[in-house]
Amino acid sequence: MYLNIWVAIMSALILVLLIFNVRNSRRFNLFDHWLHHKLVGQHDGFSWQIITFINDPKLLVVWDIFLASFLINEEKNLAALWVLFTLGFTDLSGLLLKKWMHRKRPLMHSSLEDGYSFPSGHVLGTTSMILIIWEIFGTKFGNGLIITLAVIWIMVVISRISLKAHYPSDVIGATSLAVFCFTLSQQIFLAFL
Repeated sequence: MYLNIWVAIMSALILVLLIFNVRNSRRFNLFDHWLHHKLVGQHDGFSWQIITFINDPKLLVVWDIFLASFLINEEKNLAALWVLFTLGFTDLSGLLLKKWMHRKRPLMHSSLEDGYSFPSGHVLGTTSMILIIWEIFGTKFGNGLIITLAVIWIMVVISRISLKAHYPSDVIGATSLAVFCFTLSQQIFLAFL
């Protein structure tokens, strides 16, 4: 319980600091642009586009519904409701933050990418789904699952930066927001158990 509170506080603190710096610090934004330029290189291949497609926020909603359906089939109705609520709450928070921030995407981003940059919707949804999957299946599948989920998360992060769709701070902000929303969602549903 106390660990969850500290995780929520730390993720919220990181998110607030990022929001403040993205909105107000020219030096921070210059560093973010410089770091993005250094990380991008020439890695905008087809494989990154496949990873991006598989982890598209709209498709993650479909994966989330499949997971909830599986849980309902296993007669875990409260867990299914929690799964749907967690991703929905996280995605809604991300959309509201994106509209409020109005951060433009990096130069040279794909014409397929529209909308604003902060936070990354792909990383937000993927982080949320990974945390949900780990919470539900982590005990059963152990270290093999966490390694697989970590590799997927890293590939999504790299794809979003490599495809020039996001700055590093967009990815960190999305991860912080996902962790915060996940932790808050856990606490809300634990109150009902």
